[in-house]
Amino acid sequence: MLISTILISLFASVALCSDVIELTDSSFASGVKDKDIMLVEFFAPWCGHCKKLAPEYETAATKLKKEDPPIPLAKVDCTEAGKDSCSKYGVSGYPTLKIFRNGEMSKDYDGPRDSAGIIKYMKKQAAPSSQEINDLEKMKKKLDAMESALVVGFFEKDEDLKTEFMKIADEMRDDYYFAHTTSEEILADLGHKDQVVIFRPAHLHSKFEPNKEVFTGMVDAFYIKKFLKASVHGLVGHLTPDNEDQFKKPLCTVYYDVDFQLNAKGTRYWRNRILKVAAQFKNKVMTYAFASKSEFSGKLDKFGLSSEGNDVLVAIVSDDGMKYPMKEKFSVDTFKDFLTNYFAGNIEPYIKSEPVPETNDGPVKVVVGKTFNEIVNDETKDVLIEFYAPWCGHCKSLEPVYKELGEKLADVKDIVIAKMDATANDAPSPYEVRGFPTIYFSPMNSKKTPRKYDSARDLDSFIEYLKREATNPFEVPEKKEKKKKKKDKKQKDEL
Repeated sequence: MLISTILISLFASVALCSDVIELTDSSFASGVKDKDIMLVEFFAPWCGHCKKLAPEYETAATKLKKEDPPIPLAKVDCTEAGKDSCSKYGVSGYPTLKIFRNGEMSKDYDGPRDSAGIIKYMKKQAAPSSQEINDLEKMKKKLDAMESALVVGFFEKDEDLKTEFMKIADEMRDDYYFAHTTSEEILADLGHKDQVVIFRPAHLHSKFEPNKEVFTGMVDAFYIKKFLKASVHGLVGHLTPDNEDQFKKPLCTVYYDVDFQLNAKGTRYWRNRILKVAAQFKNKVMTYAFASKSEFSGKLDKFGLSSEGNDVLVAIVSDDGMKYPMKEKFSVDTFKDFLTNYFAGNIEPYIKSEPVPETNDGPVKVVVGKTFNEIVNDETKDVLIEFYAPWCGHCKSLEPVYKELGEKLADVKDIVIAKMDATANDAPSPYEVRGFPTIYFSPMNSKKTPRKYDSARDLDSFIEYLKREATNPFEVPEKKEKKKKKKDKKQKDEL
């Protein structure tokens, strides 16, 4: 009995000895204040994913505590004493992890959820976001060796500029590379004082654009960030899977065999051809990029293009997500003509589509890529559309329920029940299909803002949802069979 009591006490003391700091509403501000960096988990005790994360988070906290300096990990219970803090930072799901720097929320944590991944990610985050270089030879070597653009702060007297620069470096460290200097020798040799400068990597130097860009705007983080986003990739940037989200739409990408290691000359040759044409359309709204065909073979397939062979391929994605592949063989002239026709509105978008059904009078309307606009974007109809995959088990289970829903509402003139095979047809923007089945409700006169259906998938729930969301009120018509039976019964009674 005594041994059992000792063991229980031992286990309890081990459980209580946690390296994860517990924060509450009353201790949150002081807990994150003056910490160079801190990872905070916002959790709920009943959350399954939180329970799964807990031991990994604890292990990471113990190991990161031993770093020099330590990297603290904390947690906040959103159901009890941390409710206000969770609300303040917009926590809507659990667990939510956020990185704080010097008392301020820096960014959402988007790294791994295992202990090794958390440790690696946080050690990288704790490293200086901007490398201080005060030796001229080291600075020149850094500029020569860069594979991506380097953003350099040259600081002599302007402390406000330096403060804003360091703040931006912390915030954008995952997107760009930063360095800074206060060396008088470097400032004099490179010719910059109290300026922020983007230096392009040597392999992207070209006669068609300057090799560096200097920020000349107001000393404010907002304007400096705007400058970086607009200029860091140059007129024709190198698009990769890692930086894809940095290229805004409309986006014109030229795909070819990009290889700066084995074929630097050929790679630069094609980029210069792109630059030559893009420079002629600077007054038009368009982002330009070049990319490796092998890295984007899946995306090329969505344009109806093949990554096989040596052809240089071109495709535009417009603001609304429509796809415009260039059909002609690439040359400076055909590329220029393609852009001219695009800006003039003379090119039809590519839509991946099955053939249009010969008949489409069933209770559930069949939608294909070519008829999406006609059926789903009909401003006179409320449309419930299911995006499915033929092999999806959940879709097969839903099919009889969805068909019955279509039959029930067949006589409701304002509502259309529809479905589309999302593996064989394009789902246009803003529809996002990341799993099957995915269901959206597209109300009349609001076709640009469809609503994702997240309710239960039984017949009653579908009808209840539609009654609540439909533009015009409706009643579910009785089945004709039932009406006929009532009529027969009335006639019999009269006899």
